[in-house]
Amino acid sequence: MSTEQNQGLSLYEAAREVGVTFEKEWKPESKSVEINDMKFSYLEWGNPSNPAMVLLHGFAQQSHSWDFVALSFADRYRIIALDQRGHGDSDWASDGDYTPETQQKDIEAIVDKLGLEEFVLMGLSMGGRNSFTYASSNPNKVKALIIVDAGPESVKAGRQNIRNFVEQDDELDSIDAFVDRVIKYNPRRDPVQIKGSIVNNLKELPNGKWTWKYDKILRSPGRMERSQDPEMTSRLWGYLENLQCPTLVVRGDKSDIVATETADNMIDRIPGGKLAIVENAGHLVMGDNPSGFERAVTKFIGSV
Repeated sequence: MSTEQNQGLSLYEAAREVGVTFEKEWKPESKSVEINDMKFSYLEWGNPSNPAMVLLHGFAQQSHSWDFVALSFADRYRIIALDQRGHGDSDWASDGDYTPETQQKDIEAIVDKLGLEEFVLMGLSMGGRNSFTYASSNPNKVKALIIVDAGPESVKAGRQNIRNFVEQDDELDSIDAFVDRVIKYNPRRDPVQIKGSIVNNLKELPNGKWTWKYDKILRSPGRMERSQDPEMTSRLWGYLENLQCPTLVVRGDKSDIVATETADNMIDRIPGGKLAIVENAGHLVMGDNPSGFERAVTKFIGSV
């Protein structure tokens, strides 16, 4: 959700409409760091003296995907919402390397550069996978982990839906044309909310058309299926089993990506893991039901 929507609805008005609670109308600062020979952009919200919370977006998204969440937690936390490699305003990988292990190295370097300690880590989808990969390998850094609709395995039908969405023609005449496309993919979302959010994930081309603001290689045919390699899946389960921090798995009750049995299996295999099901939400949990997501995470953090 951008700060000002085209129809005059501010981020703060939109957040109140969907039940997001916050005390102050925080405005994020756009910042960047140079690590691993790449520039990484991020949005920082809240008081820098507060405990840190790092947010990792999903595939084909960017830091503004977390605006409602960042606003609701900025009263209590220093929020770092990262544009991961190949997304948003961060650099693209010149070698096309977007593996979980490489993205883990990115997060490690950024955390060190920013001097973060004992922080809350939260990630959706691809960002959720990256979050538990990092937390498993850096147990002394993460105070609490929230994995949002992500796991070592995903439902084939859901992957197909995403693949069909991202592999469409990626140059359209207007932002509204992309809004129409998103509505067809996710009819649960309000069109005004979609427009306010998607504008941050698009850029205008010299020819006047609009396209996505992430590396084109990520939407190349067949790339998503390679992420389901059995060896990689096995490694990801291993990361979950080695987690040492308090962990919450959040699943949308209408998710077509994380199956119920997968979420249950994750809780069985994550030491002390907890599960929260957010009603009236699909894969994009915090966008589909922001207030329900906020309540689930607030309850968990309060127990840590």
